[in-house]
Amino acid sequence: MNEQLLTRQSLKAFAESQRTTFEKELKTLVEIPSISADPTKDQDIQRCAQAAKSLFERYGGHAEILDTPGNPLIHGWFSKDFDKTITVYNHMDVQPANEPEWTAEPFEFTIEGDTYRGRGSTDDKGPALSAFFGAVAAHRAGVPINMHFLWELEEEIGSPNFEKGLKKHKDKLKTDAIVVSDTVWITRGKPSTPAGLRGLKGFRLTLETADHDLHSGVVGGAARNPISELITLVGQMVDGNTGRVLIPGFYDEVIPPSAEELEGWRVSGFTTETFMKDHQLKGIRTQNPVEILTSVWGMPTMEVHGVVGGYTGPGIKSSVAPRAEIKLSCRLVPAMDESTTMARIHAFVKSKNPDVVIHEEHGLAPFKGHVAGPYAQAIREAYQFAFGETCVFTREGGSIGAVKTMEDVLGSEVYFLGLSLPSHGYHAPNENYDWEQAGGGMAAFAHYFETVSKM
Repeated sequence: MNEQLLTRQSLKAFAESQRTTFEKELKTLVEIPSISADPTKDQDIQRCAQAAKSLFERYGGHAEILDTPGNPLIHGWFSKDFDKTITVYNHMDVQPANEPEWTAEPFEFTIEGDTYRGRGSTDDKGPALSAFFGAVAAHRAGVPINMHFLWELEEEIGSPNFEKGLKKHKDKLKTDAIVVSDTVWITRGKPSTPAGLRGLKGFRLTLETADHDLHSGVVGGAARNPISELITLVGQMVDGNTGRVLIPGFYDEVIPPSAEELEGWRVSGFTTETFMKDHQLKGIRTQNPVEILTSVWGMPTMEVHGVVGGYTGPGIKSSVAPRAEIKLSCRLVPAMDESTTMARIHAFVKSKNPDVVIHEEHGLAPFKGHVAGPYAQAIREAYQFAFGETCVFTREGGSIGAVKTMEDVLGSEVYFLGLSLPSHGYHAPNENYDWEQAGGGMAAFAHYFETVSKM
């Protein structure tokens, strides 16, 4: 193939020529239940790593499986001899899929017209394959750039061994810039890319007040009730109606979105109606679009995820539970510090109920992205080239633990060229991806590689 492959027309033809192959490769990956949260799936994790390695080798690339203290990394590449190197990051592990709402087996890949359904189809195996085939197109065209891929198998559990793996294999993973394809647009037809990610810090509150269930008729009124005490405590920590965190100092480090950011969000294509439809929400705290986006992108949160304790069978067992637990997490915006935030939470809980024990879970740092410079401009041009629309720089409400780690360890800036849509159902039943995003993604990445090679 010659340079003409990287015109819009030739890349469209390339994508169409590879559609059946793309679907076959996505089927192979989706049907491997690479659930990192499930220790019984260790063999599937290894099988997924081998399948990824074989993928590169089938298309003229090279790959190796890099060990870490946990699940392995897959390092694949096309070319190693040019002056400039770009690394694309994705993850191959997936969420569990035990929701009853699935309309088909989650790990059986199905095609419905232009829609591809199955766990991992959009988070993150489909976008990973779009980037991969974009690299195949650029490689066959002779684009003079080293195109590397780093695929992780622990992202869905907070990347606990990713940093150690990067440090161990740092010399092999040197790169000029990194592109992450694991983010979600606001709406179809309007590309968006994050200028920041929220961090995540999970923790549990536990309280034990007895050794066993107690008869409420015998001790009720005198015995402490750990469930109601924890519920009262959480009500003192966060306003359940507004979501406002009530812990002193919680918002002290928050930098409000700038007027320029807010204007970008306003014209981003976001609508309250589409947001509610995409996420199947029956109610929402505000109807104002900018207020919604500020809440999801620009402000920290404290969410309650579960209450554990007492009798949960049919009917009522009139006993007082001996112990209870509430599971929570905070999303942290850039400039917030995990340890400072948790110190405030510890002090507040101790002041309100000193018998409650806090159990901290793994944390992910927030990330402030890059919106200026040649690499950011190449992202803009790639979206415009492939989808006919200039991207807007927004923020992402979720967390990708690997992002900050890659910048810190590899010393290379991270950018985002995501392809998923809200309707694709990240972490949801009936997760899906579609050909419009897949084929467009191939063209976007191929154009990005060519643009950066000329910088």
